[in-house]
Amino acid sequence: MSTLTFAVVDTIVIMRRNLLRFARLPQLLIFSTVQPAILLLLFNYVFGGAITAGNYQYIQFLLPGFLVQTVVFGSTQASVGMAEDLSKGIIDRFRSLPMARLAILSGRVTADTVRYGVLILLMIGVGSAIGFRFQNDFLSIFGAVLLCILFGFSLSWIAVYIGISVKSVETASVAGFIWVFPLVFASSLYVPIETMPTWLRIFAEVNPVTVTVNTVRALCLGSPLDASWWQSLVWICGLMLVFLPLAVIRYRNLK
Repeated sequence: MSTLTFAVVDTIVIMRRNLLRFARLPQLLIFSTVQPAILLLLFNYVFGGAITAGNYQYIQFLLPGFLVQTVVFGSTQASVGMAEDLSKGIIDRFRSLPMARLAILSGRVTADTVRYGVLILLMIGVGSAIGFRFQNDFLSIFGAVLLCILFGFSLSWIAVYIGISVKSVETASVAGFIWVFPLVFASSLYVPIETMPTWLRIFAEVNPVTVTVNTVRALCLGSPLDASWWQSLVWICGLMLVFLPLAVIRYRNLK
């Protein structure tokens, strides 16, 4: 077997380990699936009557953004997971085995990517139950889901880098969220950015969450695609080009 084949097999083994661990922790499984659904219901019924979303009902405007939010918030669990494995010495045991070093990181990120797909399907189901309807063809809808997953994949590398760097589970739980909130709330996810102050709108327009949400929303609702589709791809590639090497270098320098 080639080195690449060994790396792929090792990645699958680590991915399976992380997915099994996730499935065997009922409290983690419940909260990570129920929490997004509760947030979707709360935002729709609490703010839906007060926020104007152009020609759309609020749930039509909200759900595409919520798909992106699901992967953004979900990516933070990689920070806690990596820090927990480090604090318990599991990473040291993996490093002593004859396996691909990168597989420990790529297995974590790949497992998270599978989890994103499940959460997105759950959000679509909940949204459909409270009135959301897709307005585009299947290929466009598939593209929207795929874009969400790719965006979450790129963010997972940020989370992995943070988890390796801080090592402490308590610190990782805080550090994993602190960079997420400005991206999520200063974006077009909940409200049109035209309602924001000028200084905040400037940030929101280039925010990776905004451009990804705008693309997903256009693909789901059948509105025209603007420059946001290629901007979101640039952000995804840029984040991976920066944080994947940083995570690998930080991992190799662990002591």
